[in-house]
Amino acid sequence: MQRYAGKVAIVTGASAGIGEAIVDSLTKAGMLVVGLARRVERVQTLAQKLSKESAKGKLHAVQCDMRVEDDIVKAFEWTTKNVGNVQVLVNNAGVISQSNLSEGATEDWRKILETNVLGLCVATREATKNMKANKTEGHIIHINSITGISHIYFPTAGVYGASKHAVTNITEIFRQEMVAQKTNIKVSSISPGAVRTEIHDAAGGMNEAMVERLSKMPPLECEDIADAVIYVLGVPQRVQINELTIRPLNSPH
Repeated sequence: MQRYAGKVAIVTGASAGIGEAIVDSLTKAGMLVVGLARRVERVQTLAQKLSKESAKGKLHAVQCDMRVEDDIVKAFEWTTKNVGNVQVLVNNAGVISQSNLSEGATEDWRKILETNVLGLCVATREATKNMKANKTEGHIIHINSITGISHIYFPTAGVYGASKHAVTNITEIFRQEMVAQKTNIKVSSISPGAVRTEIHDAAGGMNEAMVERLSKMPPLECEDIADAVIYVLGVPQRVQINELTIRPLNSPH
């Protein structure tokens, strides 16, 4: 990670859970981190905490709704103007809803697809434009899901798995696009199994069927995914980890 000291990273969905753990780790590793979130005050609180702990890097908080393209574009413009050119993007923002396919609400599906797929694509595009303009050896990391590489039924997951399958496909097509364009930009997908996060709480909690299903799946911790990000970034420049799947020990999926 030494080569990333003083370099700029943008992390989406930085206010809680996996995103919070990632910005914490990258800042402590010496990076200049811009955490994007709707609940920007939570990122600001973490930034103050890291400053008091004399972290090697610095965390900046920027308000951003990943469903709003203008928010994303302005966040990247703010970053390049006030912090520097982007070398790392971690597309972590993601949502789930308690909405199945046979009875689900269209708005729930729209929210998932706009956040998990379209928001990710817009952020990737903006990062790539910056990296290519500056001939940066960049790295884009998508926080994916085990549901993006397997067909796993959850009673109320609805189109969540489909959104993550889209991320799996986007990762590989983007890799091939960067090869065709002869860039030095890497792309990686990190696909965790069950992680102890606030994502279900944000979706209005879990019904009894979901609670029972997840109780049989020993969870990973958010720090485990942050460690995976550090690992993927830390390999030599000649190495590209396209897919890193992380399952809890003894998980059935």
